[in-house]
Amino acid sequence: MKQRIIIVGGVAGGASVATRLRRLSEENEIVMYEKGAYISFANCGLPYYVGGTIREKDALLVESVENMVMEFNIEVHNNTEVVDIDPEKHIITVKNVLNGEVSTDHYDRLILSTGAKPIVPKIPGLDHADNIFSVRNIPDVARMKKYMDTHNVHKATVIGGGFIGLEMTENLVELGLAVTLVEASPQVMAPLDFEMAQFVHEQIEMHGVTLILNDGVAQFSNNGRTLVLSSGEEIDTDLTVMAIGILPDSALAQKAGVKTGIKSAIVVNEHFETSVPDIFAIGDVIEVTDFVTGMPTLIPLAGPANRQGRFLADYLNGLEAKNPPVQGTAVAKVFALTVATTGKNERLLKQAGVVCHVVHLHPNSHAGYYPGAAPIELKVIYDDQGKILGAQAIGTEGADKRIDMISAVMRLNGSVEDLQLIEVAYAPPYASAKDPVNYAGYLAADQRQGLVKTIEWHEVDALIGKQAYFLDVRESFELAAGKISGSHHIPRGELRGRIEELPKDQPIYVYCSVGLRGYNAARILALNGFDVYNLDGGLKTYEQAKYETGHMKVQPRTADQGESFSTMVQHGTQAAKIVVDACGLQCPGPILKVKQSMEKLNEGDVLKVQASDFGFHKDIVAWADATGNQLLKNNIVGNKVVATLMKGAKDSHDDAQQTLQTASNNGGATTMVVFDGDLDKAIATFIIATGAAAMGKPVTLFFTFWGLNIIKRQAHAKISKSGTDKLFGMMLPKNADHLPLSRMNMAGMGPKMIKKVMADKNVDSLAVMIERAKQLGVKMVACTMSMELMGVAREEIIDGVEFGGVASYLGEAAKSNVNLFI
Repeated sequence: MKQRIIIVGGVAGGASVATRLRRLSEENEIVMYEKGAYISFANCGLPYYVGGTIREKDALLVESVENMVMEFNIEVHNNTEVVDIDPEKHIITVKNVLNGEVSTDHYDRLILSTGAKPIVPKIPGLDHADNIFSVRNIPDVARMKKYMDTHNVHKATVIGGGFIGLEMTENLVELGLAVTLVEASPQVMAPLDFEMAQFVHEQIEMHGVTLILNDGVAQFSNNGRTLVLSSGEEIDTDLTVMAIGILPDSALAQKAGVKTGIKSAIVVNEHFETSVPDIFAIGDVIEVTDFVTGMPTLIPLAGPANRQGRFLADYLNGLEAKNPPVQGTAVAKVFALTVATTGKNERLLKQAGVVCHVVHLHPNSHAGYYPGAAPIELKVIYDDQGKILGAQAIGTEGADKRIDMISAVMRLNGSVEDLQLIEVAYAPPYASAKDPVNYAGYLAADQRQGLVKTIEWHEVDALIGKQAYFLDVRESFELAAGKISGSHHIPRGELRGRIEELPKDQPIYVYCSVGLRGYNAARILALNGFDVYNLDGGLKTYEQAKYETGHMKVQPRTADQGESFSTMVQHGTQAAKIVVDACGLQCPGPILKVKQSMEKLNEGDVLKVQASDFGFHKDIVAWADATGNQLLKNNIVGNKVVATLMKGAKDSHDDAQQTLQTASNNGGATTMVVFDGDLDKAIATFIIATGAAAMGKPVTLFFTFWGLNIIKRQAHAKISKSGTDKLFGMMLPKNADHLPLSRMNMAGMGPKMIKKVMADKNVDSLAVMIERAKQLGVKMVACTMSMELMGVAREEIIDGVEFGGVASYLGEAAKSNVNLFI
């Protein structure tokens, strides 16, 4: 039977349902009303039109009015707003927005595709500004471009760190503007978990953007030329883009009595029917069913809107079609990074009380030996049954491909183990024989099979506070780039030969750079009876989560400088003697390449290195500081980090600056080898240690041989000893209270006299000094080799002391500007 079907709104949903309806029936009358001039345009491309990547406005038009009329025989009324609906009479009232003319129209079926509208809060001063813009349609961005063409715009501010906000930020930077991005939440891109968003934060700041988080706009002043934030900070701006978010544009539906739900979104059933007969709704204006939770939610994306238009047209023509749940698969370009997500994030799942597990990994986009490989930061979330709940991927290449693969497995109700079975089209330029998605499946399978226990990045600090035993299994040269505070160090290759150094009476938390060597070490230890956990995602995930915004000083690029941003370090003009290509290398590959190449250079020679891992941007700063080499340049060029270093110390012409820099390089730390076990020397040790700690300096005391007697317990459980161990135990002082003096010991009378004098003069006793040192954060390490030789058991050592070998001392000594042997 012939029907008159009226569609309110175009773009993704409206245009899709209109054309599909015509393809399925030549009989029905299909009518479209669109308030704007354009019935179908690529609103996702609007930021790139502003930035000039898309040069012609017509390129944004998906379907013109003329083509819709001629090709599909659809009656189109653009520039016409539907202002009222009479559901009983099946009549709508419309108004021509150009001339104000009002008329009515009759429908048999009415489809609402009114989309969403930008959130524009009532901020004081907003009404008096002429330089504030939103990004919803072509006229919006046309007005913005016209304003920039006719005004002297140098500084811009973007309010909101969602997809549109980030895309506008990048495109305004592309125009050469100094851009500030303000986000009221602790992170940008809400679909990401915080530790993943930190990669985006760093990328934003690498490109010269001032990023302000946890702060919102309180008011505009000076006709919009000044923003006042909630914190009181003021920002001068020539132009402001409001990208706070969107809300369903459901006012027309509500006026007609249509039921609405979350944030006034229209409630529909599986056939897109609303609560009012013969009225349907699709697109950003409706609630959808969350694929993961099965609950109503809002997911305003173009892909689902297009599918909804198709499936509604099928249903109206008698075909089997239902409103499918939505996963929320999305992708965005953020400068050099591709950021892609699907499903729910860990934060929202935990808020909903869902028990979930995660894997973090940092594989290459394709085979590392083929040029151009770049790391992908990948996170996969699953539940107790192995169901995939969500995934996030970030990288300069291949992130979208991996999320598409995981999204497809999710849609087909595959498990996390099924990720192991995906067969990728493999060739070195495109992938590795073991794809990153395969690796994610392998890691999750190992967790589910009980082969490895893991901890996440956010558990580390609490464990440090409890003095948990962390074991760093990286190579020694990697320590210069950072480590977990208080951790012990045994390279993975030495682990089997030094396994006796590790305690079996407490859990061991193993870590490496990205997790792989940590996993291998965890398997070795687990098979030898240790209670061991691997740090999921390795040190890279933990340190990235700790990234602090606002500390990167970058020289912003102007429009004619090309794709290069430089961290503000001293610039050199000397040509590089060695050029190193570390692109595609997995951590610690780039740092190892730098170390090996630097060893071939003479003092004053210059090394240039490029890497595809953006983490190298901060790793090379830490490495240069720790090794005394000079970092001349540290640039972001396209999708790479390009650093230039000079071997050796800073220029000698500025002694004051060199001294200051040297102090900064080693942190002003103090390290002491406590070899002697005499009372007077022990007192001197702790006076120096507590004094240095009180001045804010990191202090490490390394107790070896006779010095071990200083840190013995007053009392401990009885320990069975035999042979020389028992003999040493009888001959050595029991604890710090029984230490002799180095001079004037006089059969024990000397120590008693010293202690009395100290008490009379209100000088703290050695025991009090030791406790005070602990409170001040002085790190105390007992030499395990000396303990074995001297017959000292771990149970005899006071609480708060760590155990380590000479490498532990040397690692701390390398960072110190005071090293004492007592």
